[in-house]
Amino acid sequence: MNHKIIVVGIGPGDPAYLLPKAQTTIENARILVGGKRALVDYSHHGVHECAVGADISGVLAFIEESLAGDDVVVMVSGDPGYFSLLDALRRTFPLEQIEVVPGISSLQLAFARLALPWHNARLLSFHGREPLTEELFRSSDAVIGMLTDGRNNSQTIAVRLLACGWRDEDIMYICTRLSYADENIITTTLGAAKMDAGIGHGVIIVCAHEENV
Repeated sequence: MNHKIIVVGIGPGDPAYLLPKAQTTIENARILVGGKRALVDYSHHGVHECAVGADISGVLAFIEESLAGDDVVVMVSGDPGYFSLLDALRRTFPLEQIEVVPGISSLQLAFARLALPWHNARLLSFHGREPLTEELFRSSDAVIGMLTDGRNNSQTIAVRLLACGWRDEDIMYICTRLSYADENIITTTLGAAKMDAGIGHGVIIVCAHEENV
């Protein structure tokens, strides 16, 4: 158990948002695991790679085999603590064998772009999962930050929230391609979003209208 799994958050996408500690860890890695895009961005000469895809069990087996000879650096988008491969690693390997280098999450960047505090926000994910109905309730000061995918997008989420007591006039921010040159943030309302074409694969932040008067 001498070798470690070092889980590195690589941020929202643009390397400018990669923390120096994360960059140094990746540059010094001899075994590197990550998504295909991350490997294209951060691979270097002499590193042994494994791309993360649908076969998570295969990735875990690669990591286990590789630990016999060296540390394994696992790159995950955003921050490792928010819906990443870290969950599967914790279920598979001893906790004392896992080290985590945090990163800037897309949710964190979205709140920053809006100059909106997020200490009281409810953070959820519609990315490949379904939040519980009780997590979607509205209150006068409610703020919800959500990851989205192609199926769960601005239109479907607006309909879902309105069915949970939210109001047409409540504000929705649709944030896509965060940190990239073509970053886009749309400000709309739930009432308008339910009628518009859905936009997914990003971050949505919804605020009760009282917070925006």
